[in-house]
Amino acid sequence: MNSIILFAHGARDPEWARPLQRLRDSVLAQAPAADVRLAFLEFMSPTLAEALDAVALEGATRAEIVPVFLAQGGHVKRDVPLILQAARERHPSLEIVLRDALGESQAVIEAMAICVLARA
Repeated sequence: MNSIILFAHGARDPEWARPLQRLRDSVLAQAPAADVRLAFLEFMSPTLAEALDAVALEGATRAEIVPVFLAQGGHVKRDVPLILQAARERHPSLEIVLRDALGESQAVIEAMAICVLARA
């Protein structure tokens, strides 16, 4: 089993997570058999560590972490590698792959440009 973990910062306001839930739902609509989960750095749960523990417990052999950030900032460069290293030590049979921040994808940049230029 492969898992996709959409990883975001998190916020104290639960409403903040709605676009992420819609993103997860959109991924699932395109790949209904996929295991797609949300995880957060802080303020919300599950944390990335908790999500990785859960997929490992459920038998995943690969987990792709997709940072839902606009760029590879400090959290993605400093915090996430530490979290992933600890998870790799806890679950040596789980292949953990960290993808680039979603906002760095050219397709995402182009989609944002379309939204910027859209007229209501």
